[in-house]
Amino acid sequence: MSGAGPRGSIVVFAKVPEAGRVKTRLCPPFMPEQAAHFYAAMLEDILKATERFARGLGLEPVVALDPGTECREWARQAPPGYRVIPQVGVSLSERMEQVVESEAARGQGVVLLRGSDSPALPEARLAEALAALDSHDIAVAPDRDGGYSLIGMTRPWPGLFAHPMSTERVLADTLAQAEGLGARPVVLEPSFDIDRFADLGSLSAIRTLPEAALCPRTFEYLDREGLWPASDGAPGPGGP
Repeated sequence: MSGAGPRGSIVVFAKVPEAGRVKTRLCPPFMPEQAAHFYAAMLEDILKATERFARGLGLEPVVALDPGTECREWARQAPPGYRVIPQVGVSLSERMEQVVESEAARGQGVVLLRGSDSPALPEARLAEALAALDSHDIAVAPDRDGGYSLIGMTRPWPGLFAHPMSTERVLADTLAQAEGLGARPVVLEPSFDIDRFADLGSLSAIRTLPEAALCPRTFEYLDREGLWPASDGAPGPGGP
């Protein structure tokens, strides 16, 4: 970072990888323990890539952790440079709004939030969001199931996330809330996240593309355990 400090923060929303608490929509065909190991591999890839992106873009990398009681331990586990903070609030909406408010209170000029289930999200998407926020209030990178993998803003917008989350209308509802609050949103290029078993097909499709270099541990785990969908799309074992 330069002596002037970071231009903002990039916050990874993460859960402690515990069986039965993460990636439950992959089960079945995954067993809960497999889903937890898969999520742990994906999260490690995302944290490493995001830290590298943050250095290149002049951002401070942050992990917002659930449960927050594990922050001390994760401060030792996270890649160097990360600040680890607890997620505070009952619902995801509340936790996201609280993180934006707390980061803004620290004087961060721009706050980007990304999930922990989009391992192939490229640095170019973060750079695109930063550029868009020069002329817009909110920038959103959609995924393929009606949600989004990245959202950035120049200041808090109380009520922006005051709608049901984890639905096929999350992006549409967020944009509607933004417009109702008088904000100027912009929609960026899409990416994909991994919530369901079928989503592994999108990951398999990038194996020969540059984005695959962002998630080597994710590929390694799926390859080692033979958890890819079979060629007919049925539960594995299979392979790309």
